Amino acid sequence: MAKHNPYDDLPQVESFAVASANFLDGETLAANQVSAYFGVPGGKDFSPQLAWSGAPGGTKSYCVTVLDPDAPTGSGFWHWAVANIPATVGELPEGAGGSPDGTGPAASGARLPDGAVELKNDGGFAGFVGAAPPEGHGPHRYIVTVHAVDVERLDVGPDTPPALMGFQLFFHSLGRAQLTGYFEIP
Repeated sequence: MAKHNPYDDLPQVESFAVASANFLDGETLAANQVSAYFGVPGGKDFSPQLAWSGAPGGTKSYCVTVLDPDAPTGSGFWHWAVANIPATVGELPEGAGGSPDGTGPAASGARLPDGAVELKNDGGFAGFVGAAPPEGHGPHRYIVTVHAVDVERLDVGPDTPPALMGFQLFFHSLGRAQLTGYFEIP
């Protein structure tokens, strides 16, 4: 039986394309996207490189989220949430998102575009935290979503929970681009 994608419960919007140089849709995440913060050997906590195109007309900004819906929490686990990416941006380099020790942006020389806001992930800090499913829990899905938004800015800040941003996206999404990476600790 196929696992449920929580985004399927949202209103249907236009789809557009997103890809990553770090992993292909449906494939295993790269070591850089695995969590050193949570003690996974070889993990780096680097946000993935993302490039998107074909967003619907009227797009005024983007949001990016990474959600593990398979986490044993009852509500999934938010690994990354970024709001208010300008509509002129179509790519984020690897490591653009902050990591708990700052190695993401420092190691790659990358940063988020001006005006973009990283929200607090479920690891407890604003930035990206890599994959770290419980040992023996099986493969987890890491759903990367780029949301095309009809306003330039959502009313969010670094302490806003990603679920609250998701509630705002319910009313402001014009389109969604997704890819899913997998990771497990046997």
